Amino acid sequence: MKRVRSALSANGRAGWVFYRVVRLTIRTVLYRYLRVNIIGRENLDVATPAIIAPTHRSNLDGPLFGAAPDWLCRSLAKESLFKNPALGWAIAALGSFPVKRGSADREAMRTAEDLLAKGERVLVFPEGTRQTGNDVPEIFDGTAFMAARAGATIVPVGIAGTERAMPPGGKFPSRSTVTIVVGTPMAPPTADGRVKRKDVSAYTAEIHAALQEVMDTAVADVSSRS
Repeated sequence: MKRVRSALSANGRAGWVFYRVVRLTIRTVLYRYLRVNIIGRENLDVATPAIIAPTHRSNLDGPLFGAAPDWLCRSLAKESLFKNPALGWAIAALGSFPVKRGSADREAMRTAEDLLAKGERVLVFPEGTRQTGNDVPEIFDGTAFMAARAGATIVPVGIAGTERAMPPGGKFPSRSTVTIVVGTPMAPPTADGRVKRKDVSAYTAEIHAALQEVMDTAVADVSSRS
């Protein structure tokens, strides 16, 4: 656990100051540039532990949502980003911890569950990697399984407009219109002892439906403002 714990420390007060400066910059500069509209902001005041579950269309999704609440949201970031000490420190200060891409990183999953057990909020993209289009594809059971084990509330979030603003391969966002829809928090399935596969599969289907609903709302809002 040493690798992950060191990444989460964020160098104390310096890391906290850095996080607040970045959050303020995103809110005052990037939000205006991308004409960001947040619907359902009241749902950000969710009881903990909580899993924040956004749709994923661009590398802008994490930073844009991360600046929305007044609390720090933990998130998973690919391990390679932490190889550069300065970049790794900055990412950790923003709440991220490393996960190995293309493999089951049990260490990262355990860390996420530990954070949930401590009453924190963890951002997880149920779709896994970035997708394209407005339809939410089949999602992995991992989000539902983690919620059941930790007794964590899930908050579905639809983000539209970021794919156009900065598609895969893009390095700088183009001026666009973005909407973030924070859906109604979902209570986790009751796990009496062992988490049953059928319960996880059923809950995954509910998460999928909720994600499609908030995504549709976000797409409609972007369309109306563009």
